[in-house]
Order: sequence, then C-alpha cells, then structure tokens
Amino acid sequence: MKIEGVELRWVGLPLVSPFRTSFGTETDRTILLVRVVTDEGEGWGECVAMAEPVYSSEYVDGAAHVIREFLLPLAHPDPWRAEQAFRPVRGHPMAKAALEAAILDAWLRARGMSFGQFLGAVRPAVPAGVSVGIMDSVPELLEAVGGYLAEGYLRIKLKIEPGWDEAPVRAVRERFPDVLLQADANAAYTLRDAPRLARLDPFDLLLVEQPLPEDDIAGHAELARRLRTPVCLDESITSARIAADAIARGATSIVNVKPGRVGGFLEARRVHDVCAAHGVPVWCGGMLETGVGRAANVALAALPNFTLPGDTSASARYYREDVTEPFVLEDGHLRVPEGPGLGVVPDEERLATFTLRKQYIPLHLVS
Repeated sequence: MKIEGVELRWVGLPLVSPFRTSFGTETDRTILLVRVVTDEGEGWGECVAMAEPVYSSEYVDGAAHVIREFLLPLAHPDPWRAEQAFRPVRGHPMAKAALEAAILDAWLRARGMSFGQFLGAVRPAVPAGVSVGIMDSVPELLEAVGGYLAEGYLRIKLKIEPGWDEAPVRAVRERFPDVLLQADANAAYTLRDAPRLARLDPFDLLLVEQPLPEDDIAGHAELARRLRTPVCLDESITSARIAADAIARGATSIVNVKPGRVGGFLEARRVHDVCAAHGVPVWCGGMLETGVGRAANVALAALPNFTLPGDTSASARYYREDVTEPFVLEDGHLRVPEGPGLGVVPDEERLATFTLRKQYIPLHLVS
C-alpha cells in the first residue's frame, strides 16, 4: 500500500448543551479529521485536541501544523512502521494518534479486517457511561442525571472542582442510590485538598479520576493511601511505561485509557495489556468525539480488561447530527462496528455541512 496524500479537514459541530469542566465550558467543538488516501483506498482518523490548549498542551491548529510539517514527511503505510517513524518528533501524541488512526483504518480496510478484530475485541457491544458536566445548581444536575438514566446509561460520571464536589455527589447518590457513580476532577485539586476529597468516601464511588496535576505521580500515591475511594489516573498516563510506573508506585488502581493521550491505538492496546498484567482494570475515556473517533474507541473498549463502563456515549449525547451514521444506545450498550477498518465513514453531505476548511496535501509535495 502506498500513501498518495492526506487531507486535513476542520469541522465545526455545536454541542446539544454546554459542557463545563474544571478547565472551562464548551458550547461547540472544532474537530480536526484526517483522511489518508492510498492506492488501495482511504482511511480516517480524528484528532481529539481541543481548540485551545486547556486540557493539554495540544490544540487543533497546532496539531494540524505538526501533522503537515513534521509527521507527514515520516509517514509510512504500515501502521507499526509509522508509529516508529513518528518517535523522533517529541510529544504531540494527539497529532500522532490522528494520523496513525487514519493509516491504520486504510491498512485494515485493504485487508478486510475491522478495528475490533485487529485490537482483540472480545464482545460485540460495550456498556456505555455518560459524563455530566458542572452545572449551575444541584436540582439542574439531578434532572440531567435522571434523564441520562432514563435513556439507559449504565454509569454516571460527575465532573467536580473545589466548591462543586461533596454536595452534588451526595445529592446524586441520595437520589439514585444504586447507580454506578464516579467523579472526575481533571486535575483541579492539590494534595492539600486530601481532607476535602476524603469527604467523598461515604458515597461508594467507583473511583475519583485525576484529582491532582498530571505530573504529580507521587502526590497521587500519597492521596491513594488517604482515601477509601480508588484513585484513577487519566491525564497522567501518557504511555504503557508510565502506566506501569504509576501502578508500581501505588498512584492508581484503575486507569482511563484514551488513545489520543497516549499517541495512538497501538500504544493504547499496550496500556491495556500492561494494566491487565498488573490486575488493574481499565475503561475507555472520551473527548467528545464524532462518529469517526467514537467507532475506534468502541472497538478498543471491547478488549477483555475494559471491565468498567467508559465514556462511550451515544452520538446524541453531544451532537444533534454526527458526521457519520449516529451511534445509538441499545439497552445501555453501543455496538462494536463490524465492517472493515473503523466500520464507519463520514457522510459526504453532513461532512460538507459542517466543514470549516480543508487542505489536501499530495505526498509527493512533502519534503
């Protein structure tokens, strides 16, 4: 297979409702899609970087620049060789993951193999959880959670920050005593907040996710010793090696796997395998993906050590109209696509409606 060119496409999608976390509020998403064109077909990938560098140091236009100027000259049609070729470029895992996913999609389509088959999926559908943002009031939160449970979601994740933690968690637990419930701080606390976080212990949470800054592995290890609630790492886990180190140091007993955060699906599978070898369960995080990114995440979440419901919500959770056929909740689960590659492709008319701009780069023009 030979790569002939790559298209970068900026897509703008409004969210069905504002989504607030400890680092800001989103009302729409600017998404970078990557299309790899080969002599045997094409493949798609999605960059999960946000428009601004607030979740991580990466952002959409920066990722596009890195792909165009630094990764494309190194690109190879074999996904393993592409991953190796990208390593001299320091950092930028979301840019690497997007291009790797598009190459892998094209490679798998040419071989008639699905993402699920390739990654090692063991189930035809995955349980779906939903992430609920910070809201203006507890009654508003309770109404939202009740709505998601009525839709069939099997797990609720509450975004928290100092001042919005104990009261909302208590209210949700009292209103819905049997729901699988967890909290996500997005690194909003410090170790000095351990007594505040310990006040969440009575509410039988599955986990508290990324309470401290991403570079504070030692702090997470100390916090884990002070809490009954299991500590889960998200932003801190940037590779299988870091996952193994964090587990060995007692900093985490559950890991959130995000392919964009670790540089691609090949490394995401390694994180899964390392955690499984250490007896640490994993779940699949989300970054408000379109159907392109969601298809790959759902396939990943069907691996055997993904034993907790992830942020693999239905398309309608975030978008009234997706760029692919929507993912629909069925009895609390999303089906793993069975077709070659991702098993989905963007709908041309929908894609045209939401496209902000695009750039096609023939590979022979890349130095």
